[in-house]
Amino acid sequence: MSEEKKQTKNDPPAVSVCMATYNGERFLIEQLDTIIPQLEPGDELIISDDSSTDRTVELLKSYQGPQVKLFLNGGFSSPVANFEYCLRQAHHDILILADQDDVWLDNRITLIRNRMRDREHSPLALMTNAEFIDATGQLTGENLFSHYWARTGVLRNLVWNCYTGCAMALTRPLLQKALPFPKGIPMHDAWIGLLADADGGMEFVSECTFRHRRHDANTSGLRWQPARQVSWRLALAWHLWQRTCRSTKGI
Repeated sequence: MSEEKKQTKNDPPAVSVCMATYNGERFLIEQLDTIIPQLEPGDELIISDDSSTDRTVELLKSYQGPQVKLFLNGGFSSPVANFEYCLRQAHHDILILADQDDVWLDNRITLIRNRMRDREHSPLALMTNAEFIDATGQLTGENLFSHYWARTGVLRNLVWNCYTGCAMALTRPLLQKALPFPKGIPMHDAWIGLLADADGGMEFVSECTFRHRRHDANTSGLRWQPARQVSWRLALAWHLWQRTCRSTKGI
């Protein structure tokens, strides 16, 4: 009788890839087909769907298996709440965020696994660079770090946020600091990035590990609304101060 192999200290750490979906049928297959082949034994892909009305759920079910775990018809009506739920379902200490419409290069999981190995028990996050593509998959000549002026600094990122979820990976200790996501924050990625930044645990990797698709249906690059932007930044600053004080006091 064969016994299941237990992970040893010398084995590479397992990762949880976390994807939140909503009406993503247009690009979903291409994204899944670039993620799943990178999964090693022990890794998992967690997908939470927010009550999609197109063929997203049907497509997801065709990929379901031991490593692809589906949580369907969540009814969150919010990408922030959907991602929070998705992250809560993950089992491993390294968590990699994924959009539903990007294209991963075949170095993404290996690079993140190697960069975070032996550091997965510290509260940290990293962002990798990405090439931009349009709706047809053609390279635009831009990259994510240049477009968002990617650099650390809490005040700087409260004013001009560069933290982008599709490029991020984080450790479980940082996730534990970030949960629960506060009400009123604009997006989960800014919240996670600012928490890591405030703790000195934010790292940028200049190597491109995926292609970030920019098109008329995704949530990146929303129209500038000054009043809402100010409100969001004030909410982030307030919750960041509260959460940091709570962590300092060991609450």
